[in-house]
Amino acid sequence: MPTPHIGAADGDFAPDVLMPGDPRRATLIAEQYFENPRLVTEVRGIVGYTGTYQGRPISVMASGMGMPSMTIYATELIRHYGVKRIVRVGTMGGAQDYLKLGDVVAASAAHTDSAMTAARIPGVNFSHAPSFPLLRKAVEFGERESKQLYVGPVFTTDAFYQPDPELAIKLAAHGTVAVEMEAAALYAVAAAEGVEALMLGTVSDHVLKTEEMSAEDREKTFQTMVEFALASLA
Repeated sequence: MPTPHIGAADGDFAPDVLMPGDPRRATLIAEQYFENPRLVTEVRGIVGYTGTYQGRPISVMASGMGMPSMTIYATELIRHYGVKRIVRVGTMGGAQDYLKLGDVVAASAAHTDSAMTAARIPGVNFSHAPSFPLLRKAVEFGERESKQLYVGPVFTTDAFYQPDPELAIKLAAHGTVAVEMEAAALYAVAAAEGVEALMLGTVSDHVLKTEEMSAEDREKTFQTMVEFALASLA
């Protein structure tokens, strides 16, 4: 039955879900990759579609921006719609010099400055990690198809406009490869609910250099990332 934030019926979502942040990107993914996609929810403009990919049921739904929004939608998908695997497909700010605009990153861990997950197990600094089977399949797809995938820890932040300019430099010095706003929340929800999750992101700007994609390019340059996501769910 519908939840407060997802107006879909029982059975409307497949067990596997792709989750971009932008509703328009969810629509593009459904139109470009799914066979016979159908709209299953559009509450508050957060659209979701279900179709098939290579004969298997699959869904896509936007998450909005940030950890609170991701936590709400991921939790409701899992608890009320039987979703078992979620792959986030979004954008990231590169934090290493070797990353170029358009490169794809898989988050092997997610540091965070958010207090959201600290409340889950008081007194413990929770480690946010993806499903290894999903990560392994993404890496194997890249090796098989000769497509570059960078794997490493990311930083999930609550602040898009970071007030501390030194923070990214310190994180990069400790091996952080990119900065984004949802991975830690998704990984925490997946761990708590006993499902699988993976964060894949396209580098849309660079936090240490003055490079960034236009808004139009951010919408369009997601094909390779989605191919990795679909392969991880194969």
